[in-house]
Amino acid sequence: MCAAKERVDDEARIPIPTIGRVRSIDRLARVQPAKRAMTCATDADPADLRHVVILGTPSPSSFTHAVAEAYCAEVRECGQAADLRDLYAMGFKPLLSNAERSTAPNHQRPSDVAAELAVLDGAAVIALVYPLWVGMPPAIIKGYIDRVFGAGFDQAALCPDEPISPFTGKRLLSFSTSASTRPWLEEHGQWTSICQGIDSYLSSVFALVDGGHVHFDSIVEGVSAQYVRQCLSDVRETARRTCAAVLSERHARRNEARRVLLAS
Repeated sequence: MCAAKERVDDEARIPIPTIGRVRSIDRLARVQPAKRAMTCATDADPADLRHVVILGTPSPSSFTHAVAEAYCAEVRECGQAADLRDLYAMGFKPLLSNAERSTAPNHQRPSDVAAELAVLDGAAVIALVYPLWVGMPPAIIKGYIDRVFGAGFDQAALCPDEPISPFTGKRLLSFSTSASTRPWLEEHGQWTSICQGIDSYLSSVFALVDGGHVHFDSIVEGVSAQYVRQCLSDVRETARRTCAAVLSERHARRNEARRVLLAS
């Protein structure tokens, strides 16, 4: 695929009615509720198991937007809570001001950043959802990482062996989309750059649990409904696995706490 194809994914601009029809068809093939109950966190407390989905695409009719919606819907069906942070719809400002930097003489934390940190504080899972534009995430995603993830951190105080982070132990999950194929991204080094520069780096520095990266390629005008349906099915399956994982981790923590209490 030529470099000219590496533009926006949505970008493919899949109409909302098309996505709606795909969802209607897909619901007919969903697993039975009894089987789902065995897989999902039916006894989860939404207040304890919350997924914060950070979406970075300007088009509400895009495939990328449908990915975020499908993930949130599946999480809620699994008995857990999902909070969609649609950065464009929120009017999130991605520019990091000098006053926000922890080394600034008159360091101040803006109210919008404080609000986002409060949302992330209660999250068990942080999911990034974005298209690739010219081989990179949109600036609004990078701005969210700069302003929210990096809020109040002094780079000199961070040590890879002893991470100091308010996100410690939270699960980081990524969904990305592109017009280019995955092999093209790999051939040009973009895939490695994204995985190392975002997923691995954030997990390491902020002590997050790497929950994986799901990528959907070849999202272009005229993409088939069958392909879209399969992609959204993969999103829901990832949501189910993630819900099961965080529920299992919560049970393990509670069991360990009981063990320590009984041993004391």
